[in-house]
Amino acid sequence: MDVLMLSRLQFAAATIFHFIFVPLTLGLSILIAIMETKFVRTGDEEYRRMAKFWGKIFIINFAVGVVTGITLEFQFGTNWARYSRYVGDIFGSILAIEATLAFFLESTFLAVWIFGWKRLSPKLHCLSIWLVAFASNLSALWILMANAWMQHPVGYTIRNGRAELTDFVSVITQPFGFQIFFHTLSGAYILAGFFVMGVSAYHLLRQQHVSFFSKSLRLGLVFALIFSLAEIVQGHIHGAEVAKIQPTKLAAMESLWNTQADAPMALFLIPDEKNERNVAEFGKIPGLLSMLAYHSPGATVKGLKDFPKDDRPPVALTFIAFRVMVGLGFFFALVTVVAWLKRKKLESSPFLLKVLLYSIPLPYIAVQAGWMVTEVGRQPWIVYGLMRTKDAVSPIAASQVGVTLAAFIGVYSLLGAVAFYLIVKHVRRGPEPAAAVQVEG
Repeated sequence: MDVLMLSRLQFAAATIFHFIFVPLTLGLSILIAIMETKFVRTGDEEYRRMAKFWGKIFIINFAVGVVTGITLEFQFGTNWARYSRYVGDIFGSILAIEATLAFFLESTFLAVWIFGWKRLSPKLHCLSIWLVAFASNLSALWILMANAWMQHPVGYTIRNGRAELTDFVSVITQPFGFQIFFHTLSGAYILAGFFVMGVSAYHLLRQQHVSFFSKSLRLGLVFALIFSLAEIVQGHIHGAEVAKIQPTKLAAMESLWNTQADAPMALFLIPDEKNERNVAEFGKIPGLLSMLAYHSPGATVKGLKDFPKDDRPPVALTFIAFRVMVGLGFFFALVTVVAWLKRKKLESSPFLLKVLLYSIPLPYIAVQAGWMVTEVGRQPWIVYGLMRTKDAVSPIAASQVGVTLAAFIGVYSLLGAVAFYLIVKHVRRGPEPAAAVQVEG
């Protein structure tokens, strides 16, 4: 493999591993803040124990997420130096703000929260976790704004052979950036909600700490229900924005080869990229794609054949990832609605508890599929319409990238195994006894 493919594989591996831990961190920070707020307001010691129990999982995720996030940023200088030189004036400024503002705030107040149980009043300690939650999500905002600029570059001019920033406000306020932000955060909150529900279901099926995990499950359920339903609405809005600014991605998402008015959407098909067609199509609904993309059943949707082959993304991977993401999104909405209707009988519904338990991996799959649609669907551009991925790679030997790719896989596998072991061990052990927490606090 050449240096371009190896560099892409290395960045993909690092990104996928990094984003295993980030969504749970984003969602758990808010859930833990809600739990501790309930403790402060009610004085119910069980909510304090809940904050401590889920907080340990949050800390593990945060630590691994930080380590893997740092290596991602280094790759812009090592593997993608031409990209950094070309757009660093814009991209670098956003990441610098994220590191110096949001990450500094997040890490500082997380330390306050970890070590402040016996040193701060309950209200001040609760404030510290809310600041952690705010900073975590603020950090996500800056990073996703940087990614949104790569998807839809604005506020720049080409001068002296590189992109230079001319309008910082337009970069950080563009609607597409907020679409990506809300879509990604909703997915993260769904993941956190299902994680809390699944772990709680594990203990409820064994009749362990019933009161503790019943409360946890209901908090996770409300969280997941709200954002599962919101994600469907927001996903539709986001899809319409993609249709407007990235028509090639839209065509790949639906494997639409020919430009059509009244464009249909098929429930099932198999893309045949080599012959520029689909096979085994069935369940076509006339006009549905035009309606979803442009809010008019008669609207014309451009097909892939209207774009040069060199400008088309990988169709099969984009199409499959999109179908997986959407299908799981509707599954999450269905499960949370059913669980809400049975919320008063959850402890006596073993089948539903098992569904919640075995659903823990599904939001992880959904968020990874979503990022595959976002990043693979943008190809062959690293900055859409401005810079091709092949022009962004560093002029280094393929052997150098091959060695670091193997090292990344080895180190990340070990790191992931340790993190997974610690989380599973903590989950199985359950919360500390109430007396122990009172003495510690």
